[in-house]
Amino acid sequence: MADPSFPSLLEALKTAPTAPDAKAAADRLARAVAKEGLQSLHDSNVLSTLQSFAENKKSGYERESAALGFHSLATALGPPVAPLLLPYLTILYDLFMDKGDVVRNAASAAVKAILKLFPPEATGVVFRQLETILDNGKWRSKVGVLDGLKSFVSSARDAVSVQLGTTLPHVEHAMHDTKQEVSSAAIKCATSLCTTLANADIIPHIPVLVKCMAQPDSVPGCIKALSSQTFVAEVLPPALAVMVPLLQRALNDRSMEVQRRTVVVIDNFVKLVRDPRIAATYLSCLVEGVEKIAKGAAFPEVRAFAQTALDTLLKSGASSAGPPPEHRDVEAEVKEALTALYTLLPDEVSIVSPENPNGPRNPKYITLDASLKYQAILVADLVHNRNLRDTAVWERCIGVYMSNWLGKDKASSFAESVRSHFHAIDQAKYKVDAGNSSEEGELLCDTLFSLAYGALLLLSHTTLRLFRGRRYGILGTNGSGKSTLMRQLRDGKVENFPPPDQVKAVMVEHSLQGEDTSLSVIDFIAADKALAGVARSEIQAQLANVGFDDARQGELVGGLSGGWKMKLELARAMLYKADLLLLDELDRASVQWLEGWLIAQKNVTCLISSVCSFLDNVTSDIIHYEQKKLVYYPGNLSSFVAIHPEAKSYYTLAATSVKFSFPPPGSLMGVRSSTRAILKLSNCTFTYPGRNKPSLYNASCALSLSSRVGVVGPNGAGKSTLIKLVTGETTPQEGTVYKHPALRVGYVSQHATHHIAGELLEKSTRVLTDEEKKVLDQDWVGKDGSKRKVEIIMGRQKLKKNFRYEIKWRGLDHKYNTWVPREDLLAKGFTKIVQQFDDLESSREEDIGLDGDIAQYNEISGLSGGQKIKLVIAACLWNNPQICVLDEPSNFLDREALGGLAVAIKEWSGAVVIISHNHEFVSSLCPEIWNVEDGRIVQQGKSAVVEDTLDTPRAATPVGSGAEDASGVKLVVKKKKKLTRNQLKAQEERRRLRKLRWLNEGGPKPEDTDSETEPS
Repeated sequence: MADPSFPSLLEALKTAPTAPDAKAAADRLARAVAKEGLQSLHDSNVLSTLQSFAENKKSGYERESAALGFHSLATALGPPVAPLLLPYLTILYDLFMDKGDVVRNAASAAVKAILKLFPPEATGVVFRQLETILDNGKWRSKVGVLDGLKSFVSSARDAVSVQLGTTLPHVEHAMHDTKQEVSSAAIKCATSLCTTLANADIIPHIPVLVKCMAQPDSVPGCIKALSSQTFVAEVLPPALAVMVPLLQRALNDRSMEVQRRTVVVIDNFVKLVRDPRIAATYLSCLVEGVEKIAKGAAFPEVRAFAQTALDTLLKSGASSAGPPPEHRDVEAEVKEALTALYTLLPDEVSIVSPENPNGPRNPKYITLDASLKYQAILVADLVHNRNLRDTAVWERCIGVYMSNWLGKDKASSFAESVRSHFHAIDQAKYKVDAGNSSEEGELLCDTLFSLAYGALLLLSHTTLRLFRGRRYGILGTNGSGKSTLMRQLRDGKVENFPPPDQVKAVMVEHSLQGEDTSLSVIDFIAADKALAGVARSEIQAQLANVGFDDARQGELVGGLSGGWKMKLELARAMLYKADLLLLDELDRASVQWLEGWLIAQKNVTCLISSVCSFLDNVTSDIIHYEQKKLVYYPGNLSSFVAIHPEAKSYYTLAATSVKFSFPPPGSLMGVRSSTRAILKLSNCTFTYPGRNKPSLYNASCALSLSSRVGVVGPNGAGKSTLIKLVTGETTPQEGTVYKHPALRVGYVSQHATHHIAGELLEKSTRVLTDEEKKVLDQDWVGKDGSKRKVEIIMGRQKLKKNFRYEIKWRGLDHKYNTWVPREDLLAKGFTKIVQQFDDLESSREEDIGLDGDIAQYNEISGLSGGQKIKLVIAACLWNNPQICVLDEPSNFLDREALGGLAVAIKEWSGAVVIISHNHEFVSSLCPEIWNVEDGRIVQQGKSAVVEDTLDTPRAATPVGSGAEDASGVKLVVKKKKKLTRNQLKAQEERRRLRKLRWLNEGGPKPEDTDSETEPS
């Protein structure tokens, strides 16, 4: 029954002369509703009257009063009234277009008050209402809706992320609105919504992803950034909702480079989608685009990548027929939940049906029925997500809304009865079998995860299972992902790995990059914020345990050699009290004392990415990379090799499948013998500035092309100083250094990143400026007067003392390609294009065992230590040096790669100087040893070439093998017959046909030979 006081209250609100009067009248109305109950909103026509006020186009006072009335109801009545006010949001957002500021402000306040009433579980219900307004409303209404969507990010992050797939398309459509205010608000809204993604790999790219939604021409840059991203987290529907539209656009891009990167990212991304149902729902739309590229891309390489991505898509569960027809039947689930709510309604708020006393009941009040229908939507979502144990959630979804009719206690009991009802149904449907684990020891972690770097999937759905106190040796080929796994564990980015407060992982690396090395050793440790509570005496004791005496503790960190820096890292790691100690390759002197310490630790778990011999003495288990899985073997390295004999390469250098190839050294004028000295140090003394004692004293040594020298000695003895004199990095204060005038020395430092840390991700000398891009569009006028534009350089060949290049013309078939001399291209302004092609042709990354895809497409910053050292070796050999100096080459290379390097050094024709603590590596290659102790050199062995443990003959040097001295016979060089003009034309045609056949059919690139016969 309607309360007689309500008409007067509504009339007072309608006729209020001022805003304060209207606000007071609205508050009185809200208090009256709170006293009479929510049913009075219907019985006294409160809501319908407020609606009529809001729709009165003639009276701005009534419109303001309506907004104030809704605001007071929301504030006074709280969450129970939220389901009843939700349908009136459309009316309030319409008031955003009112001409009066006071009306707009009142409507905005009312909307904010209503939206605050909804719990996170109601996000989907509210978003559906707001999306309708966003699609159909006017521009100020749209801006208000976008702000309303943003307001849920702080209060319901997880719930918002679930709605991204449905909501983002509406927001993206608003980005292209003709009103700038709507477009800007949509971009801010999308950026805010995307921050709710629970995928740490995508979050850094959110601004670029949102920019792609608003500006499709920015897709190529975004795809390039994603192709270099390390993905470690499982890909869930929210991430797919953001990524899939971008990938669809990228698949339609006409650039071959963008298409190549896109299909590679898809191949990698899809492997991290574990649920076939999710893949079928979200990824099926990508199948057609990938299939089109796999069949129709111009480049064979792109077609191959696309075919791989297509296979992965289909294997994941995606289908070219589209998403699966069996979607969630939301309507049926809501109906079932509503039936349960009706059935369990208490007697005081329901009417029992005489025909079916045990069946669904009818609510006594219309407003209660509206609230129950809203609650049914929330319950259906809870049941679907199997959230049946959290009583607080069910209280928010049912108890809060029933409290106005039943009272707080009875409303909570009703919510619990509904939860118990559906929990019992769920238990009957999903029976859980308890399992027991018979593993011994305390389980440190049992983590299911995947690991990828950009386009390369390293580990797929594998388990990291570690027990406290055990020592695991992790083995795998170089580039398999050992370094990436350790870095992700160190940074806490491995999916499902326990947080640092539960399992503290500390990694010991080879360098102290990015840290202040101007401090003394002990001050360096004490300055670590993580060790603020550690006493200085404890730091001193720990440093002494790893070999730092009082004098060395006072030295500057920047002046320490690589070996002492490693010991400093180990001391700091021990002070961290780590649960999981991650150890990289250690030098021989450092691990002699470390072996005993590791074995004695019962509470520290060790993960050792190393292949040196101490694994036999230290490890209790072996973790081996096998087909993108981690496979566990009990025992040490010997036990592992007994099971897998093919892993013998972890023991012997010669047993390797990795092949390196070094280019021949450049010729030296006047050097006719491989034993003639090309570099000589005589009585050299060197003292570093600020030190009284010389680091190197009265040193004398010499190198020839046949030299194979191993430099050994303890850390800090002067080895690095000696090498700096050899490479010319420093000059001695006393003594002389003789070098052949044309001598070139290649140097690989102890730390690979020393050479490339300062490199840009892309060479500035190869990046095209806007002016140079315009050059590509200029017309090339041929001899016959025809005009063409350059598209790409396809090939290069020798032309007298220079080169000429095969040019593919824009818009013309390959058969119209022509050869253009280098001078002509440079004169036209194509300098950087020519340099880019020269870089590609001249690169030798494949020769030093670096995968071609990694060498060409991956950026340096993301390479592992082993891959970086290979890159540095390639750079070292770039200019064909006669002497190659390798400082600790075994630090980053795995056993197989080290064996390949040893074979390449044995076969090379230049001089090699090796600094290494790896006794096996040095002794197998170097018959001559320079033992550096306390700044003095003691030479041992022979300088001539002798037999060693590799038993592989060395090729003769091209600059002077001694063969010309062995006999007086003069070699007869057959002069090549000059070809006629017709023969040259025929030869060029054969080359063109070979190139065309390779472009069409793929496969290995044919040799550019001068032979008239086709290569077999």
